Amino acid sequence: MVKPKSTNLIKKTRNIFKTNEKLILASKTDIQTLFDEYKTSFRGISEKIAQNLQIKHKKNKLNIQKNNSVIKLFLDSFVNPFTIVLFFLATISIFTDALTTKNTKNYTSAVIIMIMIFVSGIIRFIQETRFGKAARKLGEMVNTLITVSRIESGETEIPISEIIVGDIIHLAAGDIIPADVRIIKSKDLFVNQSSLTGEGEPVEKFSENKHKDITSPIECENLAFMGCNVVSGSASCIVILVGDETIFGSIAQSITKKNASKNFEKGLNSVSWLLIKFVIFMVPIVLLINGLTKKNWFDAFLFAISIAVGLTPEMLPMIITTNLAKGAVNMSRKKTIIKNLDSIQDFGAMDVLCTDKTGTLTQNKVVLEYHMNVHGEEDERILTHAFLNSYFQTGLKNLMDVAILDYAKERKIFHIADEYEKIDEIPFDFNRRRMSVVICNKSGKKQMITKGAAEEMISISEYVEYKGEIMNITNEIICEILETVQKLNSNGMRVVAIAQKTNPSSEYFSISDENNMVFMGYLAFLDPPKETTPAALKALKKLGISVKILTGDNDFVTKCICQKVDLEVNNLLLGTEIETLSDIQLSEAVENTNVFAKLTPIQKSRIVNTLKKNGHIVGFMGDGINDSVALKNSDVGVSVDTAVDIAKESANIILLEKNLMILEKAVIEGRKTFGNMIKYIKITISSNFGNMLSVIIASVFLPFLPMLPIQILVLNLIYDVSCISIPWDVMDVKYTKIPRSFSTGSIKKFMIWFGFCSSFVDIITYLVLFFIICPKSCGGFYNDQWSNKTKFTSLFNTGWFIESLCTQTLVTHILRSEKNFSTKNHAPLIVIFITFASMIIGCIIPYTQFGEALKMYPLPRIFFSWMVAIIFIFIIFITALKNIYIKKFKELL
Repeated sequence: MVKPKSTNLIKKTRNIFKTNEKLILASKTDIQTLFDEYKTSFRGISEKIAQNLQIKHKKNKLNIQKNNSVIKLFLDSFVNPFTIVLFFLATISIFTDALTTKNTKNYTSAVIIMIMIFVSGIIRFIQETRFGKAARKLGEMVNTLITVSRIESGETEIPISEIIVGDIIHLAAGDIIPADVRIIKSKDLFVNQSSLTGEGEPVEKFSENKHKDITSPIECENLAFMGCNVVSGSASCIVILVGDETIFGSIAQSITKKNASKNFEKGLNSVSWLLIKFVIFMVPIVLLINGLTKKNWFDAFLFAISIAVGLTPEMLPMIITTNLAKGAVNMSRKKTIIKNLDSIQDFGAMDVLCTDKTGTLTQNKVVLEYHMNVHGEEDERILTHAFLNSYFQTGLKNLMDVAILDYAKERKIFHIADEYEKIDEIPFDFNRRRMSVVICNKSGKKQMITKGAAEEMISISEYVEYKGEIMNITNEIICEILETVQKLNSNGMRVVAIAQKTNPSSEYFSISDENNMVFMGYLAFLDPPKETTPAALKALKKLGISVKILTGDNDFVTKCICQKVDLEVNNLLLGTEIETLSDIQLSEAVENTNVFAKLTPIQKSRIVNTLKKNGHIVGFMGDGINDSVALKNSDVGVSVDTAVDIAKESANIILLEKNLMILEKAVIEGRKTFGNMIKYIKITISSNFGNMLSVIIASVFLPFLPMLPIQILVLNLIYDVSCISIPWDVMDVKYTKIPRSFSTGSIKKFMIWFGFCSSFVDIITYLVLFFIICPKSCGGFYNDQWSNKTKFTSLFNTGWFIESLCTQTLVTHILRSEKNFSTKNHAPLIVIFITFASMIIGCIIPYTQFGEALKMYPLPRIFFSWMVAIIFIFIIFITALKNIYIKKFKELL
């Protein structure tokens, strides 16, 4: 059954749609109607009205979610099902220790459990305190002054926090836009919207929107948004939305909301609840059986509690922390930094990776792909003229100028510049969309070289180099030029045209001299894919990870890049199309679509959330402000060290290189880490379950407890300490080939199969001890009136303690891999050393004072002969069962 959305989520979603509706309506409304609606004019509003509105409405500031107190965060870090179980067991352990030892109080078990609880809680506390950082970064971006019009004072500067809806604000080059606004007057206005779209190319804005059918505010030409900045030009605007109601504000709110439980947390909680259910089931049974058969209800209660402790892997928090920490160290060697240790498992479980295009699939830089004449043929003269133009310009060199100069350096043509000197320059501006330099060679020949947008270059050209001749430019040739440009654009390239004229007559040059030019050809630029991208995509596919592209760039460029990296476009959805889809429709669409273009930050987040609702473990990789919401809402957010601060704060994992091949290595490492973690959980729970099942069976037939409560605690402690080496174990290569995540069904199935096997061998041990070893050592069979019954009981307890420890430890080596144990398939030396050392210590304990304190008795040599035989039977039995299990369920762990 699907759980209904929380009220907060519904409210947040409604607010987003309300924001979009307001902006779209403002875009379509004429200016005078807007003035009437907001009770303002070109002169602005009065100070009195402004003060009243400031009291009535919210301030223009991002109201970051109120932080909880440090004490509350600290206490909340310790509240989850698993720590509750451990707190309960620690309390019982203290109670048991107090009652089962007469002279010396030994609280070792309880202290260890409490230490593990403390370490686990501290880690969570540190993570919780990070939530507010991303929001503070956003708040710092919009802390400045802005020019507004007021009736009394005319144009005046005020803090942006005092801006109100209806204010008339004035923007100029370099300004950060302080609110979501409708442009009412503009001149050559270009705005960088990368904070919302991720694409750095400036967008031209106007006072009118030519496209009335647009459904996404980001695409409206007469709207500008908080957090974006003015590249050039100027504008007057009316404020439509402020603060949290803006699109930028909704991003800030989204990334400061605490995430829903991640996949790892949910999985760990499910294991905790599985343990709780078994404890609730087992304790009453043990209590009743022992109370009724032994007639001592207090001892029966203590024994039942020890069973509960025995079922619980007390070292689980420490093993998990050690596993994750070691995984983090290994991943750091693979140029991957883990901010949140829990994310390692989510990384391994990830089956869908959503990623932006720029800088992930591509190199995040512009390169010169082609230098062609009008006919689309490679032409060195085009490259030479483009190089001279870029080389001699003194203004700010854009990405395309850098690309031209880099290409010229590769072609080793820089020496050509030595043959010329610069006469003059006409700088670039966004109105003309072109720039010119005038140069002169050593023979005195002057030349004006101009480069710019193809349409602008055609408008100033009277001639064209066509089929080796210079002729008048005709409509047919213009159509041919525009068709070539369109073809290049459709292949995802940015096109710049080159024109020139010889011996221009002016002494001082200006824009008016840019005429009667000769159109020469084109330069085509592309943000090229990384060389490793195709191989990385194939590798991720082999690992069972579906890659989906979520980009703010246009569909032409996106399709071209996908083609170049061999990513088949199954279907492509635009942001405008997504706006019209219901949640149910989008739920179906995301399964059949692997490329999404022209997306807003909220749309990226919506896609990620939809994939999660469909049952996927979703990763998101991004590096911009526009990616921060999706990073926060994904199961595992991945960013890079060169990303903006907000993206890094929102991410769980940071790659030191923006390279998908690193991601592949990190995914494999994540799966290895999770594999060792689940190895401990499954083997330990199944062993504990088998031992405790044996205890219950023995309790029915034996006239005494098969093992004392304190002995069960020590047994668990020694075994769990031996498991500290598991993080250093290796995983089968096969295990890392598919996504892995917690499954309580799988854990339960494993526990029952191998638990019963362990119990079967324990029963054989019981029979040998009760009918052979103990009677032979004590001079007869057990009798309640017998003076040697204490020795008999102690020998039995001790024998089963050692057999249980040895079989429980050895089973780790048998079940650690799907392959059968051999000289070629064995655990690392550190695992072998620690596990065998634990068994030796367990065997020595009965011969020490500590063993005497535990009411153990030294065992005769014949016991160890029998134990070797029992262990041999156990190994054969458990190996055969393992092979049957793998054949039936197609997996082991």
